Amino acid sequence: MTDLAQLQAQITADIAAAADEAALEAVRVAALGKKGSISALLATLGKMSPDERKTQGAAINQAKDEVTQALAAKRDVLKSAALDARLASETVDVTLPLREAAAEAGRIHPLSQVWDELTTIFADMGFSVAEGPDIETDDYNFTKLNFPEGHPAREMHDTFFFHPKEDGSRMLLRTHTSPVQVRTMLSQKPPIRVICPGRTYRIDSDATHTPQFHQVEGLVIDKTSHLGHLKWILHEFCKAFFEVDHINMRFRPSFFPFTEPSLEVDIQCRRDKGEIRFGEGEDWLEILGCGMVHPNVLRACGIDPDEYQGFAWGMGIDRIAMLKYGIADLRQLFDSDVRWLSHYGFKPLEVPTLAGGLSS
Repeated sequence: MTDLAQLQAQITADIAAAADEAALEAVRVAALGKKGSISALLATLGKMSPDERKTQGAAINQAKDEVTQALAAKRDVLKSAALDARLASETVDVTLPLREAAAEAGRIHPLSQVWDELTTIFADMGFSVAEGPDIETDDYNFTKLNFPEGHPAREMHDTFFFHPKEDGSRMLLRTHTSPVQVRTMLSQKPPIRVICPGRTYRIDSDATHTPQFHQVEGLVIDKTSHLGHLKWILHEFCKAFFEVDHINMRFRPSFFPFTEPSLEVDIQCRRDKGEIRFGEGEDWLEILGCGMVHPNVLRACGIDPDEYQGFAWGMGIDRIAMLKYGIADLRQLFDSDVRWLSHYGFKPLEVPTLAGGLSS
């Protein structure tokens, strides 16, 4: 019995000294495993007399129960200590600001936003979107649009031309999206109702001009279209785009090779403290050009001008983006400055809708 007491005391001391659960498990196996010290004592009970088995068996089983309880208590202590250590190592400083989610950190460029806005507006009016290549032929970019030989836009100082081909023809970076109108008229029969947004290129660079910029043009061809329809479409577009209930417009005579008559369009605005507000005030701001499609353009595209007529307009996407969102320098749109984009950009899920608001 003295040996059993000493053995239990030693096991208890080993349990108390166990630094972690692995060490505690080693003590358990050494004491209660198949070849453990207490298990070995229990195995000797079969060789004892009934009286010895009765007294020593009870003592050995009691020692086993006490060792089991000591192991369980130590295991709880070790688990609690491990949890405390983990909590200490994984502490979160709740005073720090929450990291912005990726969907919140990213921004849609104002040009992309405005592109979607104007597409939404014209789609509601029944217009489809037409696209074409950035590299065009001289025929589509100038000739079929009634540009005469010697027109300044055909010169190298205004247009990005490629080297001449063997036959003398030259490809160029389109100077407007009007070639898309030409391609549409050549490939579709009237009635036609399309808008043509896209990139365009001209040799020009300052605070209000860039060598590469964006335009959107519109085209309507049918048998009964007239300037009244054109004025209504532009008026409704300006109201929807600038998100005002009413806006006055002024149409002035002008000249474009591809329209006759041709008009410049001004919209009512008020300039105050460096801001421009639309739909109020007594100032005027030119915003776009338009007119009835020239009969020569219709003929060049295989449409009989005695049967069909139409109108077209064009405006700079970059310009109207600057006007609506207060961007002072056109070149900032292409600087790729993340700080600028975080200020002027839009959250990815802010999809423009006429019902929910274009720029809400």
